[in-house]
Amino acid sequence: MSAGDRAAVASAVASAVVIGGGAAGLTAATGLAARGVEVTVLEARERVGGRTHGIEVAPGEWVDAGAAYLGDRHTELLDILKELDLATTPTTMAGASRFALARADAGPDAAPDADPDANPAGRGDGSVTRDGRFPPLNAVALGDLFDRLAELTATVRPEAPWLTPEAARLDTLTAAEWAARELSHPDARLFFPLFLGEMMAADPADVSVLHMAFYLRSGGGLRYLNAFEGGAQQDRVAGGAHLLCERLATRLTASPYGRLRLGEPALAVHQDADGVTVRTARGEYRGDVAVVALPPLLADALDQHPAPPAPRAGERTGRGCAVKLHLVYPAPLWREHGLSGWSVNAEGPLLSTVDDSPSGTGAGVLTGFVTGAEAHRFAALDPAQQRAAAVAQAARLFPMLPAPIGFHVTDWVNEPYSRGCYAALFGPGDWLRLGPELTAPHGRVHWAGTETSTEFFGLLEGAVRSGRRVVAEILARPAG
Repeated sequence: MSAGDRAAVASAVASAVVIGGGAAGLTAATGLAARGVEVTVLEARERVGGRTHGIEVAPGEWVDAGAAYLGDRHTELLDILKELDLATTPTTMAGASRFALARADAGPDAAPDADPDANPAGRGDGSVTRDGRFPPLNAVALGDLFDRLAELTATVRPEAPWLTPEAARLDTLTAAEWAARELSHPDARLFFPLFLGEMMAADPADVSVLHMAFYLRSGGGLRYLNAFEGGAQQDRVAGGAHLLCERLATRLTASPYGRLRLGEPALAVHQDADGVTVRTARGEYRGDVAVVALPPLLADALDQHPAPPAPRAGERTGRGCAVKLHLVYPAPLWREHGLSGWSVNAEGPLLSTVDDSPSGTGAGVLTGFVTGAEAHRFAALDPAQQRAAAVAQAARLFPMLPAPIGFHVTDWVNEPYSRGCYAALFGPGDWLRLGPELTAPHGRVHWAGTETSTEFFGLLEGAVRSGRRVVAEILARPAG
């Protein structure tokens, strides 16, 4: 940057304090530093990454314990991965799927209405093996469910959900209440919470219908969000999505304008006529502006003066209900039996599994997703109980597998510096109350994070877009 360019930037904003070292905060920080703004990033954890997190399951082989997947519509994320010399690898889905959709506590009407020919490798426990990912349930009932969801989603104004036709009604109802009214077939009622858990890490009782419809629309629609090939789950970051933030952090600290402070949670943000002071337990940091790149529940926990005109979260705003498990095997042995590693299950803890084995010929990794109300139940178990329950269920689903050689649990429900994952859950009333102030700067404070993006809300793409939006906002601020 030339001296003239530096002076032009400095005349409006010369310094910034960014709270949060996840994808949104680091995207904003590196973007500002590249334009000559002095940036200090404060991260509460002893690592960068936020809701991305890598686990080394074998020497040099990593899996994603947090955000992982991306698709071809995630253009801002793909752009920044290219800048950072990071490649993607396809999500493996070759082979048959496993389904265990008969609940032990369900009555006879809740049993799957399966095609009797769809279970060539069926077992006495009611589990089903079949090609593809469509569950062995009544196809007409599931088609009706998806049609109703598609019609609902099409009505949403993604750029301003609170202005959606009938927004007041849709933001009053919970998704559970909507399902009770709209879904009559037991198979649709069985599958709906499993689908919502996979898509949003939500229990239907925790989110408004407006938020459910917005989330699906924002992410590209039902088909795109739910698809591997050609969809939002098509690829992963080679080596792990945590590398995104690690390389952004390296870029930031290599700049003469960037500083990173780990293990330093922000406690307060106070504005005055000349700038912003961010206080931590270790000291104070001064900037012309601040960027709060935190989930809503954490942003509201900051002592802010003056207070924002509206909170970032409401009384019904919840934590994304997700616990992610990794069962590690010597190799992806299920592939030798014609299985993809994908499963969907009516009972937990593993409501779904997917093959997340690192590229190459190394370890085999089954990733299990524990979502919705089941995530809270599972998170309350002690480590030995968690392992026993997950390993026993994996053995029922994939009886050809030996005992796992590794087992990892990432509990996002109780993670203090995330307050849930994939994203915050907007409950009844949240969009109407919170939505209009979602991205509006509060004086010298700007807001980032995937929950501030009306495009790809809850996804890494949304986080990156929010960081770039904030850079544009700050650089456009008038002097003074």
